[in-house]
Amino acid sequence: MKKVLLYLLAFTLLGTTFTYAKPPQKKAKSETYLSKEEIPDMLKFLPAPPDTTSELFGHDVMRYFWGKQQRLVKERAEIAIRDSYCNTPKISAEFSGAFGVEITEENAPEIYKLVETTLRTADMVGNRPKKYYMRKRPFDRFKEQTLTPWDEEKLSHNGSYPSGHTIRGWTLALLLSEIAPEKADTLLARGYMFGDSRVIVGAHWQSDVDAGRLASTAVYTLMHTKEAFTEQMRRAREEYRRLTSK
Repeated sequence: MKKVLLYLLAFTLLGTTFTYAKPPQKKAKSETYLSKEEIPDMLKFLPAPPDTTSELFGHDVMRYFWGKQQRLVKERAEIAIRDSYCNTPKISAEFSGAFGVEITEENAPEIYKLVETTLRTADMVGNRPKKYYMRKRPFDRFKEQTLTPWDEEKLSHNGSYPSGHTIRGWTLALLLSEIAPEKADTLLARGYMFGDSRVIVGAHWQSDVDAGRLASTAVYTLMHTKEAFTEQMRRAREEYRRLTSK
């Protein structure tokens, strides 16, 4: 009897060893408001990045040195570094102050869902031109360090045009302004600053940022043709009114 109990105890303690492995679960497809085929093609509606012999590139260079001067302002440099972290939780936190509501999945689930899906959709607009042009970033061209040296290795293998961070920042500014139009001035100013941060950090040229803002506006406009977007926007507005009326 004692032997049986010992065997049962051993099997209980080592149970994980004898369990069958579950078949691999298929990863759920990430939701977007537009398909890849519906995303506007930047190669068709925006010009190529400036040639290095052009006047526009001269402006890019001047703005690069403007950005280096901005790094000397401690507070602005700190914001630029924070803006380099643009995943949904981080960028939502950066805009929460201007928005007047804490944008988290726990505090504002409907708003957070709208933000997450909208940004995921907007991300797609920059993928093709980045790969097509593979524009060299300013820190690579000048062989200088950015404000975020931990990102440099990854960025050096990723095209500079357009700025993906700017696409996210400007899209979020447009989105939150639509939910809370009375806060639009502040939100748009924060969105514009988010793009400028990429120049200040040294990760992007000014023309990358400008193209990011235009691409963001184009893809965000098309999202309004989708019922899933407009329905989630309605829910987000209702949630915003509820949260701000407390």
